[in-house]
Formats: sequence, structure tokens, C-alpha cells
Amino acid sequence: MPSKKDQFISACATLARGEAGATGDWRAKRPVVDLSKCTPCKKQKDTCYLCWLYCPDGTVKRGIPIEIDLTYCKGCGVCAQVCPTEAIRMEVEEDFLDSVCVCLNEPDPGGAGVK
Repeated sequence: MPSKKDQFISACATLARGEAGATGDWRAKRPVVDLSKCTPCKKQKDTCYLCWLYCPDGTVKRGIPIEIDLTYCKGCGVCAQVCPTEAIRMEVEEDFLDSVCVCLNEPDPGGAGVK
């Protein structure tokens, strides 16, 4: 019998992150984490991680702070629903498309660039 790596987990399947493949551009909502409410961040301890446990795509990485791999996240909202402190909220994906371009200083589709 293999030894346990985590004393709080008695059974665990092999993680298959994003088994259905990369999300692409069809996700309607994305999770946004408020680290000031997140239990592991507040306590600086490996606690809670319900978002990690219940994510059906295995895109939540345990750690301080937690990380969500948006490449594979489908935006189902399970992580937000199970979070006891409401540290995760789902926001409309379109709200981030413009901000991503501005943050990365990518040129706009018209070719004028970001100023």
C-alpha cells in the first residue's frame, strides 16, 4: 500500500487537469479570487481548499495563494459555490478581454495600438 502524501486525504484519484482540453474562447464566466477572504491566505496555512477538492476540471492548484489555471477552467462556478468565505466570484469573461489587451500592451484590432 502506497504511503499517503497528505494526512488529510484518505483517497484520491489521479488528477487529470483539463481532461476535456483547453477552454478556448467560449467560456462565459471566469473565477476571480479575493485573496483577502481566502482562508489559506488569511491563515497562511494549508486549510480549506474546497475549491481544489470540488473543481471538476482539476484547474485549481493548492498553495498559498491558490491558483486557477484559466487555460483549462470551463467557468462552471463550482469553486465559487463551495467557497465558505465567498472569496471566489464568477465574473463575465467579456469584461476581461479588453483589460487583458491593455495590460499586455497589445495593439488593438485596428492597428492603432494601446496608448
